[in-house]
Amino acid sequence: MVVRRVSQVLGLTNSNKIRNFSFKSLDLPPLPSPSLSHGIHVFHCPDAVGIVAKLSECIASRGGNILAADVFVPQNKHVFYSRSDFVFDPVKWPRKQMEEDFLKLSQAFNATRSVVRVPALDPKYKIAVLASKQDHCLVDLLHGWQDGKLPVDITCVISNHHRDSNTHVIRFLERHGIPYHCLSTTNENKREGEILELVQNTDFLVLARYMQILSGNFIRSYGNDIINIHHGLLPSFKGGHPSKQAFGAGVKLIGATSHFVSEELDSGPIIEQMVERVSHRDDLQSFVQKSENLEKQCLSKAIRSYCELRVLPYEIKKTVVF
Repeated sequence: MVVRRVSQVLGLTNSNKIRNFSFKSLDLPPLPSPSLSHGIHVFHCPDAVGIVAKLSECIASRGGNILAADVFVPQNKHVFYSRSDFVFDPVKWPRKQMEEDFLKLSQAFNATRSVVRVPALDPKYKIAVLASKQDHCLVDLLHGWQDGKLPVDITCVISNHHRDSNTHVIRFLERHGIPYHCLSTTNENKREGEILELVQNTDFLVLARYMQILSGNFIRSYGNDIINIHHGLLPSFKGGHPSKQAFGAGVKLIGATSHFVSEELDSGPIIEQMVERVSHRDDLQSFVQKSENLEKQCLSKAIRSYCELRVLPYEIKKTVVF
């Protein structure tokens, strides 16, 4: 059984070496019962003997079964991170009881973070998307949402650039009933107070190439996470037209970085990074297209990872991404 195999791992608990392992149940039926639901649990607490066993016991005692689990214990840090995928019968293990069970575990191990999510039962994350003139990331997110690839509800799109009513973006938003707010900004007025009012009921924000710097006061007032995307050419090629600058410099490797927004510009904890090679055969058009494709893929993957509880804070500027 899964519980027995997990408990055998506990002999590693007192080792000074990094524990970074995962396992998958081999004794599940090929087709799980349609009455079963999928749950996700993430745990971050001081390292101690018996954490994995207690997590497994909590799930198994309610008739649940672990599908996969990841554990990370960094060397000499005395902290424990885990993420568990499991199936359970909602009748035998009601959602409220599940919260209470994991809360007891959290209290027993003085957890910094203990979050459980049941995607089929819990509301989708509500997000607002901020964008400027470039559409590639915004359009990709809208189509990903439409196709069900992003487990979010988009409450609104906010931009500091006007878009005509006959543009693809505006037609899409109108067709799906997603509000669009154009808030033109100046150096003296970033319209942050108005933005805060529009996003107050969201779970997190996405900056889809929003070319305005959010102030520390905005970040603190909002209080939730903000995910940003930018090209991976920084710190070189700053300012306008970075792809054109990089193309002119003959770079051979391009990339994209998605990270949490912090008060220090473009220095928040990194969630996802992607790279691709370019060569002398690329012209400026293919160079830019490859760069934009990386940005779209990188941002979309970061959002999915966040919604699937794969991203945990690690130290000050790092993340654990399972």
